[in-house]
Amino acid sequence: MKTIKKGILSFFVLTGLVAGATAFSAAAAEPLKVKSETDLAGDLGILQGEGSGLTAEYLNKSTTRLQAAVMSLRLKGLEADALAYKGMASFKDASRVSQENQAILGYLKDHPSLGWQGTGDDTFEPLAAITAQQYYKVLLESLGYLQGTDFDYAGVIPFAGKNGLSQIADVKTFKNLHIAAATLEALKAPIKGTTKTLGTDLVEKGKISASKLDALAKPALSLKQSSALGSYLTDDKGMTLYYFTKDVANVNSCVEQCLTNWPIFGPHDFTVPAGFSAADFQIFTRADGKEQVTYKGWPLYYFIKDQKPGDTTGDNVGKVWFVIKPANGGIALGTKAELGNYLTDASGRALYYYDNDTKGVSNCSGKCLEKWPVFANAAIAAPTGVNSADFGTLVRADGSVQTTYKGFPLYYWAGDTKMGDTTGQDVGHVWYVIDPAKFTGTKAANTSVKTSKSDALGTYLVDENGMALYLFTKDLADPNSCVGPCLVNWPIFYDENLTVSADLTASDFGVLTRNDGTKQSTYKGWPLYYWIKDHNPGDTTGQNVGKVWFVLDPSKITAR
Repeated sequence: MKTIKKGILSFFVLTGLVAGATAFSAAAAEPLKVKSETDLAGDLGILQGEGSGLTAEYLNKSTTRLQAAVMSLRLKGLEADALAYKGMASFKDASRVSQENQAILGYLKDHPSLGWQGTGDDTFEPLAAITAQQYYKVLLESLGYLQGTDFDYAGVIPFAGKNGLSQIADVKTFKNLHIAAATLEALKAPIKGTTKTLGTDLVEKGKISASKLDALAKPALSLKQSSALGSYLTDDKGMTLYYFTKDVANVNSCVEQCLTNWPIFGPHDFTVPAGFSAADFQIFTRADGKEQVTYKGWPLYYFIKDQKPGDTTGDNVGKVWFVIKPANGGIALGTKAELGNYLTDASGRALYYYDNDTKGVSNCSGKCLEKWPVFANAAIAAPTGVNSADFGTLVRADGSVQTTYKGFPLYYWAGDTKMGDTTGQDVGHVWYVIDPAKFTGTKAANTSVKTSKSDALGTYLVDENGMALYLFTKDLADPNSCVGPCLVNWPIFYDENLTVSADLTASDFGVLTRNDGTKQSTYKGWPLYYWIKDHNPGDTTGQNVGKVWFVLDPSKITAR
């Protein structure tokens, strides 16, 4: 396994060096001046992180009530006063946080006019997660608006929208990175009854440097929300940005009339949304001498038929033009004349399937993985026309997770070194790129019961989708030992037309008619079950539950 990990690491070190490399036809232009909202919030001192600063881990944590309270004090210029608080007043659950934060809770307790009275029973619940609605309430109060006078809590989101605060209104799980987006909005907004912005007020109070505040005036790309498309990227005026799948092979694929219909995006100085990395944006000089911005190697365009902010009429045009989703949702499409459309990762690197895999089972291990590293992405937001629900996960033998498409594992090819490479196509006549419109599965027979492998458990039985099958040791005495609530947690497995993989013997399988009349498939006389807590192919969380439930290793199991 050390060899496997070394091979995978080598592959990603190599691809990391060339991920941004494309077939540019001319010398690169001068570097962009791009910062993300999180970078900007960090520069201003508004977002400070913890320990190592504004790390990806910190930015993706859920925001707590304590963090929201600290931010409210910071935006009112009161944080230093709160940290210096020496009084005895505090909430009953203040001990759940550090001494420094206990001072802040004490200050809030001693200053109820600040609006942080707690959650009842004299508690604050400092580590409870907050919502976008709750954070917008904090920002509105920082701007001088009062709940109960200017707005009701139920109407926070629409009232915030009327006052220039809307960017994170649709966020379902509020994270620290969203603090950056929402707070920068608030810094640009005027304080109630004045023309002075909150940012200017903090400059006057000596809390923010005036020179750093100038960065708020930079054009800012933003994420818009659509019920049909989800989140997608727009320029500072709300006009949608697109990528062209044919650019995967040549970034100058769009020429002449194409460029009339799809004008290029080419500014040099802008801010990108929280959650995006400024390093993912580059600029290159096209063959015609014009400079164009790229995102993860993909040149960015407008569409001539989009007339107003929010228009997305260019999405899926010709099945080769698509909006830019956050990090492309981990998935994009490339197009080549000889291959048609095929799946890539967000950076345009080709994804492959292995024709010897069966649904829910990877048969690539050991040396194979050195050449074909796994593709894994937790959140898939696929391009229009590709169903995001067709992507799933399986748990590999070493416990790592691999993304699947229509149940089949996805891989990279180590021989592909840059965006647009497809040198893994037809390797050994068993490795292929995936045209999502045509792919239905591999040629390998997908039987009712087959085997999978785990480093910890060895070989074990799974169903046609790769879900583990189990035996119940108490069935040794009575095959109807699992009844009632037991069968809710351990549903029976039965296939009337059961077929088995070549490494299994069909005669080892049978059928049990249970006392209640239902039928259940058996292996060597052992009734077969699922476990309710296994959710993905490769999950074996039912192993050794109660020391009576186990997967079945065909080479070790004895007949009941």
